[in-house]
Amino acid sequence: MQVDKPERIRNVAVAGHNDTGKTTLVSALLYTSGVTTRFNRVEDGNTLTDFDPEEIERKISIGLAVCYAPWQQHKINLIDCPGYGIFFSETLSGMRAADAVLLCVNGVSGVEVNTEKVWATAEELGQPVMIHLTKMDRERADFDRTLGGLHKRFGRSIRPVQLPIGQENGFSGVIDLVREKAWRFTRDGNGKAEPVEIPADLAETAATLRAELVEAVAETDDKLMEGFFETGNLAQEDLEAGLRRAVARRQIFPLTLSAGAHGIGTGSLLDSFLTVLPSPAEVVPYPATTIGGDALTLTADPAGPIAALVFKTLSDPFTGKISFLRAVSGTLPTDTAEYNSRAEEMERLGHLMVFQGKQGTQVPRLVAGDIGGVAKLKLTATGDTLCAKDRPVKLGWINVPEPAMAFAVEPKSKGDEEKIGEALARLMDEDLALHAGRDPETHEHLLSGTGQIHVEVAVAKMRRRYHVDVILHQPKVPYRETILRPADGHGRHKKQTGGRGQFADCKIKVEPLPRGEDFSFADEIFGGAIPINYRPAVEKGIQEARRRGYLAGYPMVDFKVRLLDGQYHDVDSSEMAFKIAGSLAFKDAMEKAKPTILEPIMKVDITTTEEFTGDIMGDLSHRRGRPQGMDAVNGNQIIQALVPMSEMLEYARILRALTQGRSSFHMEFSHYEEVPRLVQDKLIAEYQKHRQEEHE
Repeated sequence: MQVDKPERIRNVAVAGHNDTGKTTLVSALLYTSGVTTRFNRVEDGNTLTDFDPEEIERKISIGLAVCYAPWQQHKINLIDCPGYGIFFSETLSGMRAADAVLLCVNGVSGVEVNTEKVWATAEELGQPVMIHLTKMDRERADFDRTLGGLHKRFGRSIRPVQLPIGQENGFSGVIDLVREKAWRFTRDGNGKAEPVEIPADLAETAATLRAELVEAVAETDDKLMEGFFETGNLAQEDLEAGLRRAVARRQIFPLTLSAGAHGIGTGSLLDSFLTVLPSPAEVVPYPATTIGGDALTLTADPAGPIAALVFKTLSDPFTGKISFLRAVSGTLPTDTAEYNSRAEEMERLGHLMVFQGKQGTQVPRLVAGDIGGVAKLKLTATGDTLCAKDRPVKLGWINVPEPAMAFAVEPKSKGDEEKIGEALARLMDEDLALHAGRDPETHEHLLSGTGQIHVEVAVAKMRRRYHVDVILHQPKVPYRETILRPADGHGRHKKQTGGRGQFADCKIKVEPLPRGEDFSFADEIFGGAIPINYRPAVEKGIQEARRRGYLAGYPMVDFKVRLLDGQYHDVDSSEMAFKIAGSLAFKDAMEKAKPTILEPIMKVDITTTEEFTGDIMGDLSHRRGRPQGMDAVNGNQIIQALVPMSEMLEYARILRALTQGRSSFHMEFSHYEEVPRLVQDKLIAEYQKHRQEEHE
């Protein structure tokens, strides 16, 4: 579908908590608008926006998907966003590409965790929000109760623009409060409705709610307020224009409703998108900067400078990479070359397409405000800006949530190491919250995500798409060993085998260093006790020995070695002999230097609400955590603590269970500390058991 006027476009991110029926609603809207010839259902695995095999199998949305509904000579771009918190980075990307958010709220459950997260994100982005009550045909679905809960949580600026006809299984239609019309729908899912009179038992409620809506709209504009004072009402044209302006300015948050599984309310919702939500030409200018960081104003002007944001990448082993674009300014022609302001190179664009899920149709251009995509870009990644080379810009992007959980991955089959790296690189192209890489200390391949399901989905994609099977296990904690007191060490290596023998003798002194100093070596030999060309071999032997550790196989750090004395033989001494003598001297010194094990301590910031602070603090104490303080920020409590890394490996799952998913945390390395004796004994015992098994 080709549109050339931003005024004919609506860009709506369909977001909310999981199990609010977002994908079902989008499927119903596509059926109502004639995109599909039948109502595709999540249960049947044939919806256009849940097309990934993992989504079909698990029956949940994992990544955002783009589609569009043609309606009354307009193009309504819909971005179906996942509802699970672990995939919230996809929701952030979808919202950044949209002009408004349809915040789906279950008519039974009311406000839930991700309802609040989507609301807060829309507020941060300055985006209009339309609240949409879903599943209004379900048992215990209650319009008044849910509206009351929304008012309590988000304020009275939420204003119904629709009223349900019937309740629960009797829900059959909607009253349009803006146009004072009523519609009764069939239950076959096609979204078709016939106009009816407003039911007598709802007439008074409808009149009251409409009067409140008219007054609320009038209060957002001085000119409208003057007219309202004179007549007590607003002209229909003024009401609709004033409502759309108020929604665009986030002064009013309209509320609509439906039962997507039966197609009840879908036609009315499509109408509301056009009458209530702003077009790209009516929203706040898209955030942008010059390459130097100076703010720019970019509006949806088809004649303006070209600027397009890549907000999603799909990586498929058969079709290759597909990049989804939001044209922010100008008109982007097909088969052209544009400038990637991050890579600072020109990128060749092939045929532009518009998408229904993963099904693309070629179009000659994308006008400012429209959404489409292009295949097989070489340089461009998610979050990049494509623009004119003579006017390079950077469009505003999102802050991707940090991974909260890491797993070590190892191939099930030998020789798949290289395949693992390639597969993970492809997955990271399309999933910004997924991180992978080799730990330089433990040498494990780590896969990090926002939760266990997130990582498991990535592993399933590796197996299905790239035929790579891996095993997941907890990553190793990078423990260290050190010494607590100075000690002398003596190493003598002497071996006679009939011909030339081996001889080396060295004396050292080890001393503790401050935390973080790692290792230093000082040659303090005076004279020729050890020839100068053999002394580096002593250090090399000590270096190799310290990397193997002494107590439990962890690298020895934060100590200094002083080479004091030694002996050599003119014939039997060699670099290898002094290297062995150095390692023997190290072991001898360690026996007397009171070695101990260090563990990494993490600085943890936990964002929660006051009701959960007691449970979190209690749990932290069980994890050997030490609270460092608490701050109140934007209605939340931020708990700061120092916690051993070993106690945080599964904390994402624990915190979610403790707080019903209403809390998050960030952690970063702080310092190393000595491990308690009981924990040390356990680590040493495990190491010795492992060594014994290796020798058997």
